[in-house]
Amino acid sequence: MSKDHIDVNYLANLARLNLTEEESITFQRQIEDILGYINKLEELDIDGIEPTAHASPVFDRVREDVTKPSLERDAFLNIAPSVSNDQLKVPKVIEEL
Repeated sequence: MSKDHIDVNYLANLARLNLTEEESITFQRQIEDILGYINKLEELDIDGIEPTAHASPVFDRVREDVTKPSLERDAFLNIAPSVSNDQLKVPKVIEEL
């Protein structure tokens, strides 16, 4: 058994999954293929290559955080569909148990 061996049945037990024999065989083969691919990638010479999360540079386009005039409270309450005690009234979305 190689150091990269992962036992699918052990993992399924930890995850409380009941796998059929066919699923175990399929998943075991898939995990071994993935580990083989990772081992293949480890053979690459990456000296001098800087780690990156994206293939091309990504820049955030963030606007300046500036306050702007907004609707006055009374004007807002006048156009609200439902108001109670000078507050916006919304439909109940949480059911009590």
